[in-house]
Amino acid sequence: MTARVLVVDDVPANVKLLEARLSAEYFDVLTACNGAEALALCERAECDIVLLDVMMPDMDGFEVCRRLKSNPATHHIPVVMVTALDQPSDRVKGLEAGADDFLTKPVDDMALLSRVRSLVRLKMVTDELRMRAVTSREIGLENPEREAIAETGRNGRVLVVDDRHSSYDRIQRMLEGEQTVEVEPMPGEALFRAAEGEYDLVIVSLGLQNFDALRLCSQLRSLDRTRGLPILAVAEPDNTARMTRGLEIGINDYLVRPIDKNELLARVRTQVKKKRYTERLRDNVQMSIEMAITDPLTSLFNRRYMETHLTSLVEQAANRGKPLAVLILDIDFFKSINDGHGHDAGDDVLREFALRIRKSIRNIDLACRYGGEEFVIVMPETDMAVATVVAERLRRRIASEPFAIQNGSKSLEVTISVGLAELSEPGDTAATVLKRADEALYRAKRDGRNRVVQAAA
Repeated sequence: MTARVLVVDDVPANVKLLEARLSAEYFDVLTACNGAEALALCERAECDIVLLDVMMPDMDGFEVCRRLKSNPATHHIPVVMVTALDQPSDRVKGLEAGADDFLTKPVDDMALLSRVRSLVRLKMVTDELRMRAVTSREIGLENPEREAIAETGRNGRVLVVDDRHSSYDRIQRMLEGEQTVEVEPMPGEALFRAAEGEYDLVIVSLGLQNFDALRLCSQLRSLDRTRGLPILAVAEPDNTARMTRGLEIGINDYLVRPIDKNELLARVRTQVKKKRYTERLRDNVQMSIEMAITDPLTSLFNRRYMETHLTSLVEQAANRGKPLAVLILDIDFFKSINDGHGHDAGDDVLREFALRIRKSIRNIDLACRYGGEEFVIVMPETDMAVATVVAERLRRRIASEPFAIQNGSKSLEVTISVGLAELSEPGDTAATVLKRADEALYRAKRDGRNRVVQAAA
């Protein structure tokens, strides 16, 4: 796994030691001897993860971490504090500053490499989502970076998987008041419960009595519905090898018994914040996709999407020998609606028209706004006879129900003209079928409008 690791320490010997260990595993290593240099390197996006010494002059590691996590440009970079401090209060202080994890000096090679690999994997997923959502501000969406900084990590839904009552009861009481906690004492049911519930975090005891906890963690990672769900493992002090294996499988974080309440609260908040940040990124990506393929006024697909999708549907129908019909619909005398009642009234008509289209077609049918007052409906596995029935039904529905405008204070009589074509000729393409439907629409308008016309055979 290739990644750029920034090692920050004011002691050259410490830097050289970590650099040698990481380089031997083919990581690219950058170094900085103070906090200001580290902040500048991170600001320029030159690293994937930071190994940060706590005790440094001028600016200690806690302050460097706080600055990284409060900057929208750098808050997503994983930070591992490397320190000789091993008290729970020191870990809590670091976690509250935004640190993702800790390594205690002298640094164990296995713990170092497993931690770095685990956090780099998470960083790669986050980077992909951030890259896809990079235009969110330009297209008017919320900026997830700003939201992530303001996120507290509280009021999450946490599932505790533990078959010892004394253990899960203590965890539940520690989190009480800050998180909503549910317990699953039967590990065999945990996977189904995690998949069905809207949880922000799963806490798994690695000391399950009659069940392999690591197998459960692996299953959580392999299932689509739980792949992005953070896992916090709870282990015994002598379970180092098992914890390392868990990190390789995909555990996000771990705690060692006896559990310190403040450290538990801090680590849970960190994982809940990461989960919510990732969800916001995914939501932004989804919204960006939807905005790219839908018409903002009618919420139907736009012309670009229709033309691309129609090509695939035509090829599929031709290969399988299935029928396919295309309808082009035009609102009659739409210009007079805009001229006589204003463009707001015209928008009201277009929105209502799109709604009636959606109510008149099947889920497999594709409806789009083709441009202006023209719309296209693509009907897979539909021949001309059935498409004509659908078109006539829609035409009558439009003509028989007036359209409300100006917040319902007025209504308008509206009619449509429809041209139909089907996939019928050898070598037919999306363009040829659309052209025949358009020619049929032209005849419908020429012959008096408010009618359905089939393309010439």
